[in-house]
Amino acid sequence: MSGHSKWAQIKRKKGVNDTKRGQIFTRYARDITIAVREGGSGDPDANFSLRLAVDKARGANMPKDNIERAIQRGLGHTGEGGQLEDISYEAYGPGGAALIVQVLTDNRNRAAAEVRRVITRAGANFASAGSVAWMFEKRGVFTIPVKEKNAEDLELELIDAGVDDIQAEDEHVEAYVAPEHLRPVREELQKRHIPIEDAQISLIAKNTAAVSPEDAAKTMQLIEELEELDDVQKVITNLDITEEALAEFEKATA
Repeated sequence: MSGHSKWAQIKRKKGVNDTKRGQIFTRYARDITIAVREGGSGDPDANFSLRLAVDKARGANMPKDNIERAIQRGLGHTGEGGQLEDISYEAYGPGGAALIVQVLTDNRNRAAAEVRRVITRAGANFASAGSVAWMFEKRGVFTIPVKEKNAEDLELELIDAGVDDIQAEDEHVEAYVAPEHLRPVREELQKRHIPIEDAQISLIAKNTAAVSPEDAAKTMQLIEELEELDDVQKVITNLDITEEALAEFEKATA
């Protein structure tokens, strides 16, 4: 699971700059809208997927009016835009690491053309449906800041709360559970006053793919370019991000 944890760590360090804040708010608004449509409720207390989406938006300081507008759109009360489609594209990056590009769009043709342009330009290749997806499994993921707690004590407390796997990275711990356990474990963590920076259901690689540091850096650059596209929600990879790969990536993006 180190690939997921390392990439999340890189994104936390880089932070959210002002030029991308509007783009991120758009993505969170789409998450909220789709959670309302799929869950059939605009009440976060009755719709757990909506609760997760709203908490993430609030954590990024998304304005309350934006959140409410996204909920109303999901309920069909605004008359805005077309039907959002949830699409996944599978690909192999430079060196052969697997990629799943998760897209949420109201224009399938536009999204496909933009994703294809970025992947082709990077020297990567599209994969046939299902040839990459089997390498991943759906997991509930918590991101926990260590803060003043001792990391080992925190890990023991997380295990007591029902977490079944842990990956520690610098000032954060990523804790993993079965998807169906995300809600009860989240409630248990809240009872124990353990701060939760993020909680989501995500695809996690069963095994990581080792490629050369140069190809790993190119793959990380490709992921960044894909995630800058308006319709792309997230890119999942099984890339093994080594210290050498990080050094190459930092040199290439300096």
